[in-house]
Amino acid sequence: MKSWFVTRLGDPDVALEIRDTPVPKPKKEELLIKVEAFSLNFFDILQCQGNYQEKPDLPFTPGAEIAGVVEKSGEGTSFEKGQRVMSATSLPNGGYTEYVLVNEKDVFPIPDELPYDEASAMFITYHTSYYALKSRANLKGGETVLVHAGSGGVGSAAIQIAKAMGATVIATAGSDEKINVSKKLGADYVINYRKEDFVQIVKDITNNKGADVIFDPVGGEVFHRSRKCIAFDGRILLIGFAGGTIPDVPTNHILIKNYSIVGVHFGYFKKMFPEKVRRKRRRINTRKRTSGYNFLSKIGGWEFSSYHYRINYFCGHLYGHFYTNRSWCCRCICWFLGCISSWKSEYIFS
Repeated sequence: MKSWFVTRLGDPDVALEIRDTPVPKPKKEELLIKVEAFSLNFFDILQCQGNYQEKPDLPFTPGAEIAGVVEKSGEGTSFEKGQRVMSATSLPNGGYTEYVLVNEKDVFPIPDELPYDEASAMFITYHTSYYALKSRANLKGGETVLVHAGSGGVGSAAIQIAKAMGATVIATAGSDEKINVSKKLGADYVINYRKEDFVQIVKDITNNKGADVIFDPVGGEVFHRSRKCIAFDGRILLIGFAGGTIPDVPTNHILIKNYSIVGVHFGYFKKMFPEKVRRKRRRINTRKRTSGYNFLSKIGGWEFSSYHYRINYFCGHLYGHFYTNRSWCCRCICWFLGCISSWKSEYIFS
């Protein structure tokens, strides 16, 4: 089988190499999955560079989430051959491969009507956003949520989940195209932070109260400006630092405004409490069915989830070349986009 390997640290075009390896055999409580689709995440780039929290020994296969078909079942598993599933993976045996071994506790069945590419893009971002808003922020209906990077992976999931929970959503993004995506995902208000002052606009929308919850995957100056529009008794969720700068926190300001800064590390939570994750998965499915929001929507004729959008937006003009020629150049460009996206594995390996 063919698999991507990080063979040395660096940008993806330097770090990644495709190799032929034997198809593994499942052990007790393991499943062998034939990968039909895997997702690309921003932290995959950080792993290639050696800048992520998890630093597996080289070489390793990246890729944290996949969707596919059960090929073989190990002893003590309940899944059957041919069953359609989505799954998280564990380094060093990630999902950028044709077949992957996973632990049964990380596998979830998917319905026939859910395409593989959409299923592969749901696990981390939607679980992270749901865990952040529900468990860490204790978001309630009627509250106001400010979501930064609303057209990105966790940001787009946060918009939809917050709306499904009854919140008013304000989303920021860095271009008119991206704020249109946020609006179509359900945001009540959208702000182009490159053209407008989101601090003042949030204050105007909330009658100077500020946002009850701020969802921040960016960090840096965005975090510091967010402190100026957080409500008294509000919660700032630290999702990540995509902006590249980890901010220092003036604790006196936290005391004066009586707000909380809340860390969100879903990956570690998943390791500590796998059964709680399974319950959250069922709740996400319930939200998806009962809310008025289609978590996977169509925009501009593209079959769309937020994960698809950014690869289509930035390199949609390359799609025909990518599809027909399977150009390695195009593949490397896609890695460099710094987006969260999903791509069918047959396009990558064929």
